Amino acid sequence: MSNWEKNIRKVVPYVPGEQPKILDVIKLNTNENPYPPAPEVEKILKEFNVDSLRLYPDPTVSDLVKAIAEFYGLNENQVFTGVGSDDVLAMIFMTFFNSDKPIIFPDITYSFYDVWADMLRIPYETVPLDENFRIDARKYYGENGGVIFPNPNAPTGELLSLEVVEDIIKNNPDVIVVVDEAYIDFGGESALPLIDKYDNLIVVQTFSKSRSLAGSRVGYAMANPVLIKYLNDVKYSFNSYTMDRLTIEVAAAAVKNREYFEETTRKVIKTREWTKNELSKLGFEFGDSKSNFIFARHPEMSGQKLFEELKNEKVFVRHFSKPERISDYLRISIGTDQQMETLISVLGRILCLKSI
Repeated sequence: MSNWEKNIRKVVPYVPGEQPKILDVIKLNTNENPYPPAPEVEKILKEFNVDSLRLYPDPTVSDLVKAIAEFYGLNENQVFTGVGSDDVLAMIFMTFFNSDKPIIFPDITYSFYDVWADMLRIPYETVPLDENFRIDARKYYGENGGVIFPNPNAPTGELLSLEVVEDIIKNNPDVIVVVDEAYIDFGGESALPLIDKYDNLIVVQTFSKSRSLAGSRVGYAMANPVLIKYLNDVKYSFNSYTMDRLTIEVAAAAVKNREYFEETTRKVIKTREWTKNELSKLGFEFGDSKSNFIFARHPEMSGQKLFEELKNEKVFVRHFSKPERISDYLRISIGTDQQMETLISVLGRILCLKSI
C-alpha cells in the first residue's frame, strides 16, 4: 500500500435502492410517491427564469423556510432545510453527536445511521428491536451520547405512539434526541408539538415521500431556535449554498398546497390497507405498517427467491440480505391501485407455480 493510502478515510457506503434503466417496470423499491407533485410545481417549472441560475441561491433558503414555518405554525427560526433529509441528518450528526459516549439507534433501521457514524468517527451502539420488530423505549434509558430513530421505523414500518416517543425524550434530557419522521404523514402522529416542551428534541421530515419531490432533494428539521442556530453554523461552515434556486421555488410552492398533500397521502393509505388485505390472503406475514411501504415475508418462499422472481416479472421491490433476521422480508413500496393489483396478481402466480 502506498503511504498516501494510509490516510484515506475508508467506510462501507450506504447502498441505495436500484434505479432501473428500463421504463416498463413497476418500481416499488425506493418508497417514492406514485402521484405527481402539487400542480403548482409544474407551473413553476414552465415559468422559471433560467437566467437567474447565473446567480447564487439564497443561502438562508428564506422562502422555503417561511413556507414550512407557516404550514406547521412555527417561527422561521425553528426551521432548518437541507438537500434531502439525508443532508439534514448528516448535519445533525456533525453538529450534535460529539460525545465520547456512543449514540444509540435501533439495530434494524435506516442503514445510513451507522455509515455516518463510521465516517465521522462517532461511537455508536445499536439497540435490538423486539421479536415483533418494535422499539422498546425502556432500552433507550441508559447513558449515551445521543439518540436517533425513525418513526415509523424503516424498513419495518412499525409506528411508535406519541406517548412512547415522549417517554424516550423525557428519559434522555442531557443529549439530543432526533426523531426521523420521513414517513409520519402516512398514518402517524408527529412529535413536532413536543419541540416547545423539550429543548433537546429535533424532528426531521422530507419532501421525498408525502410531497412527491424525491427528485428535487428537500429535507428539513424543526427544533427550538438554539438548536437551529447551531445547525446553521455548521451548514455555513460546510457549504453555504446547499439548495438551488429552482428547488427552493418548487418546494415552497409544494408545501403551500395542503389540500393536495392531504389528498395524495389519503390515497396512499387507502391503497396500503387494500394491499395488506390482499397480501394476507396470499399467506404473507407482516406488521401493521403506518408508512408508504409494507415489510412482508412469505413462510413458504425465501425473500431472495421472491425478490428475484418479481424482478423477472419487471416488478422491483427491496430486499435486504443483512441482518439475517430480516433476510426473508421484502420491503414493498405502495404504488398506484393498478400497480398494486399487478403486484398481487404476479405474486399469486409465483406462489401458485411454486406449489405445483
